[in-house]
Amino acid sequence: MATGKRGITRRELLQLALAAGVLPMTSVAAPAPIRRAIPRSGELLPVIGLGTWQTFDVGAAASARAPLREVLAEFVRLGGRVIDSSPMYGESERVAGDLAAELGVHDKLFLATKVWTRGRGAGIRQMNDSFRWLRTERIDLMQVHNLVDWHTHLATLRQWKEEGRVRYLGVTHYTESAYDDLERVLKSEQLDFVQLNYSIAEREADARMLPLAAERRVAVIVNRPFAKGGLFGKVRGAALPPWAAEFGCTSWAQFFLKFVVSHPAVTCAIPATSKVKHLIDNMGAGTGALPDVRTRERMVRVIEAL
Repeated sequence: MATGKRGITRRELLQLALAAGVLPMTSVAAPAPIRRAIPRSGELLPVIGLGTWQTFDVGAAASARAPLREVLAEFVRLGGRVIDSSPMYGESERVAGDLAAELGVHDKLFLATKVWTRGRGAGIRQMNDSFRWLRTERIDLMQVHNLVDWHTHLATLRQWKEEGRVRYLGVTHYTESAYDDLERVLKSEQLDFVQLNYSIAEREADARMLPLAAERRVAVIVNRPFAKGGLFGKVRGAALPPWAAEFGCTSWAQFFLKFVVSHPAVTCAIPATSKVKHLIDNMGAGTGALPDVRTRERMVRVIEAL
């Protein structure tokens, strides 16, 4: 007789088995991640990456680093590659580099970090520190953080790119108030990447920044995909729309992330977390189907109605 209760899903069954120690982590096949091409090279990157702001800024204590070690290991197991940091993020570079070395996963990661200072000499010293903290001889992507002294640092980075020290270069910002400046840089400079804020609640980039990036063949990394966490407060107590299942969405986090990465100009989103369960949930947004244009509009209406 029907009870009205749904049956347990395969994913939930596997998670229960893992929690009970019935299955080794390596025995669970991870779904293939959706990947997007870097426009200037064609290199493919998974659409969900890993940010480190606040979450990886911990000390040297094993107890503080253990959860992050588990997060990074699971990130790689699920096919993740892009891990983004900055000297602005306290100990995050050092922690990420140490954990990557402990896990032996440097060759599986796409290391992205930033320069955040003024002056050529200071920039070179800071970037050399990043190489040391990240424990690498080559950084995949070096970005000028918040456009600070970008003329100076881009000149250094172009030389380093020719020498093979960095593979890609770019610029970043985190707020729409900087879009005028960001637009001028994208139009005047040949960049590989731009990092900016974009979410279902902060869609200002739709109007000009994302179309401009596509036109200029610049890869886009999205920060603040959860609007600094504010989106979760907005949906607290609200049920996920049943039609979200049509594009493989099982949580609000996936709803928000799938909206972001379904924009064709977006290369990768970088939600930050220190919890494995949140990491697994986030990574689920980068698998299966993505919403189409009409569904994206429907998603916006849901959030605006709350």
